[in-house]
Amino acid sequence: MHFASDNSGPVHPKVMEALTRANDGYAMGYGNDPLSQDVANRIRTLFEAPDAAVYLVPTGTVANTLALAILCQPFQTIFCSEKAHIHEDECNAPEFYTGGAKLTLVRPGDLMTPDTLRAAIEGEGNRGVHGPKRGPVSITNVTEMGNVYTLGEMTALCAVAQDYGLPVHFDGARFAQACVALGCSPAEMSWKIGVDVAVFGGTKNGCMGVEAVVIFDPAKAEEFEYRRKRAGHLFSKHRYLAAQMDAYLADDLWRDLARDANASAARLRAGLEDLGLEIVNDTQANMIFFRAPMKAHKAAKAAGAAYHYMEPDNLPDEQQVMARLVCDWSCSQAMIDDLLNVLRGAL
Repeated sequence: MHFASDNSGPVHPKVMEALTRANDGYAMGYGNDPLSQDVANRIRTLFEAPDAAVYLVPTGTVANTLALAILCQPFQTIFCSEKAHIHEDECNAPEFYTGGAKLTLVRPGDLMTPDTLRAAIEGEGNRGVHGPKRGPVSITNVTEMGNVYTLGEMTALCAVAQDYGLPVHFDGARFAQACVALGCSPAEMSWKIGVDVAVFGGTKNGCMGVEAVVIFDPAKAEEFEYRRKRAGHLFSKHRYLAAQMDAYLADDLWRDLARDANASAARLRAGLEDLGLEIVNDTQANMIFFRAPMKAHKAAKAAGAAYHYMEPDNLPDEQQVMARLVCDWSCSQAMIDDLLNVLRGAL
């Protein structure tokens, strides 16, 4: 019963098989092997962006922060949700890799609106050299609270950024889950609505550790290459990143795995609702935030369930406590049933 994170799930067998194939013999390093070149071309095709620059990196943190670094000067500020991963979970990496750019949080919550974004932008960049200059807007889809921006909502945010001449970064650690939830193409969720740089995540969706940074303005490509090398994230044995992405792209595996994860979350949500538990988020993708009495959480943990809740362990048994459940591609109906049965018994 493991619902702690989609980072915790296994690597898909097809990805492991691709890694084994890549391990046969010799190949040029640093992305100069044929497989790496082929994968980059296939991502361009997937995004309908033949001129885009595509780079593979091992983690979401470095994908986001190096992408932001090519969009942002050290004296600028990055606009993001107060719940954005770059704010809550990346340990000042954005500030580090941008050389000191600050983050301006768009409040409240995980979903920015055109009005809240515009207010945040208006609140910065108006003090001359005494304050930061306005910089990029960072949008996360799926958000850290498991919600999904619609294409219309994302388009409206990009339009606000364009009003101020600001570039847009897309944090797509769960890019595939958002695409499936919206029933759209990668192009429709990126450059077609005004995104300048998108992260096409694989790690949370069945890969071992690979993210693709897709830069729609190829003029930024050289800077990214230097920044990636300087940051220590240019893999010499690059073919092992490419092998993962090769399997991920083949026959739209990325979409199938995201569909499985989202469907599992939908089944789990229905079960929690049948128990009379409150669901906090819309659960359009693969994350559920819900409230249950502390005694139910304790029973689940005692039975071996792994997930996170947002309060200390020493609260009264009857107190309602919010928790997060995440389904990955491998989540089974049996695992869902086991968790629901434990919670039912505790309630």
